[in-house]
Amino acid sequence: MVEAWYMDESADDPRRPHRAEPSRPVGLEQLRQLGVLYWKLDADKYENDPELEKIRKERNYSWMDIITICKDKLPNYEEKTKMFYEEHLHLDDEIRYVLDGGGYFDVRDKDDKWIRISMQKGDLITLPAGIYHRFTLDERDYVKAMRLFVGDPVWTAYNRPADHVEARGRYVASLAQTA
Repeated sequence: MVEAWYMDESADDPRRPHRAEPSRPVGLEQLRQLGVLYWKLDADKYENDPELEKIRKERNYSWMDIITICKDKLPNYEEKTKMFYEEHLHLDDEIRYVLDGGGYFDVRDKDDKWIRISMQKGDLITLPAGIYHRFTLDERDYVKAMRLFVGDPVWTAYNRPADHVEARGRYVASLAQTA
């Protein structure tokens, strides 16, 4: 099951857990209220997993590739990992399925506080279009992940501030409706 918590304010290595003290865990329902969806799957059978195929079909995740993020496999590793950790949003949902290794997705709550979501092997997550977020590896410095899209992939990130972007406006309006 996914583990999530409010972050501390430390500027220390982003690959560390950064749990607020005292600990403030975040449950799946709170993540759902932010539009974040989560599934736990068997990553060892991702190539022929009927549960993954069902999710892909139901949610129209038609495009897929696999990325490995580690110093030996990702060209321009340092530059790209810094870019992933810049707070940004996308016009489309961001869908990631961890096949091996791990990392953290950080998302902003309704009060603009950071929530850290620990992503481990078998975790599939969907971040809604317009949510401010960032990604970093954990201390293992390695993740192999499936990237999924509805239609063709769009890699454009809009760094904060991007409140003028239409997807952000729709996202903020959706939060107001769930309040």
